[in-house]
Amino acid sequence: MRSIDFVVARNDLQHCKTIETAFPAADALPTDALLIKVDRFAFTANNITYALIGDQLKYWQLFPAADGFGIIPVWGFGDVIASRHPLVREGERLFGYFPMATHLVIEASDVSKRGLRDAAPHRQGVAPVYNAYARVGDEPAFAGRQGDQQALLRPLFMLSFLVDDYLAENDFFGARTIILSSASSKTAFGLAHLLHTKRDGVRVVGLTSPANAAFVCALGCYQDVVVYDDIETLDTASPSVFVDMAGNADLRARLHRHLGDRLKHSARIGMTHQDSESDAPDLPGAKPSWFFAPDRIRKRAREWGPGGIESRLGAAWQGFAPMLDHSLTIVEGHGPDAVQRVYLDTLRGRIPPNQGHMLAMTD
Repeated sequence: MRSIDFVVARNDLQHCKTIETAFPAADALPTDALLIKVDRFAFTANNITYALIGDQLKYWQLFPAADGFGIIPVWGFGDVIASRHPLVREGERLFGYFPMATHLVIEASDVSKRGLRDAAPHRQGVAPVYNAYARVGDEPAFAGRQGDQQALLRPLFMLSFLVDDYLAENDFFGARTIILSSASSKTAFGLAHLLHTKRDGVRVVGLTSPANAAFVCALGCYQDVVVYDDIETLDTASPSVFVDMAGNADLRARLHRHLGDRLKHSARIGMTHQDSESDAPDLPGAKPSWFFAPDRIRKRAREWGPGGIESRLGAAWQGFAPMLDHSLTIVEGHGPDAVQRVYLDTLRGRIPPNQGHMLAMTD
């Protein structure tokens, strides 16, 4: 049996293609294995970040490819079409981390009423969330438009939730102005919403391009919106925190030099700019540091106990999801050509901020 896979060159993300790979027939699956048909998956700028830091954070090892190529992980839905596990039946629907492909074989483990995980050896050594699959067949929140919103935004909103929690726990490092770059991005939108609705006394400033300024203003969760050319107009009297969603070293340097020692914390979250250079060693203000979500998840899992993260995230999502009906247009794409087109447009920054793409490798 064959799977159709979309692969990219790990050292040149512009180079991409579709290939066929073999996987076991249903009657030849190992014990406890599941054969899953990937139904549909979300693709956003966050997936470009997965590719850019795929070696450092082991994203490439999740779905291996040969000859210097890699398969970018995506969040989406799959249906079990063959099962060798006694507690998982054919026809079950799963939500989780999938390859950009038509099929996936996983080694089901830790099967419970709500989910399971892939215990394949090559998938270990990464954050547990990337190997977990939710059993969502009977969950209305994962069906239809709501399901697409979950795939597109819930994983990104998880990051927004964790950053908000991290900043609040540290009392915003003594600052009350929070500056977000790539303010039109879905992760920034989620974080701005949480800061705006949950954190009294915090002023949220969005940095964006002129083309996206109107969209960012319309979101209603930024007190100020500043285009990148006007960064030097930002108030230098107020202590600030910078949350960098884009990873543009030039932009980061300009902000550091403008705010100087009034910049109390500088967190790097995303990296959609491929041409970014390393930070200059003499940047004024707080030294830029990476925010690593899996570390935060492990910390809060210990402190909040079983289900603690999920219940708090779920409550926050319930407050955020209604905003998506008027701020997000879901665009579907089917087949390898559509997948390639959306991938390259996302890589080159051509996707409008109000769009979310749900894709399938099959026509």
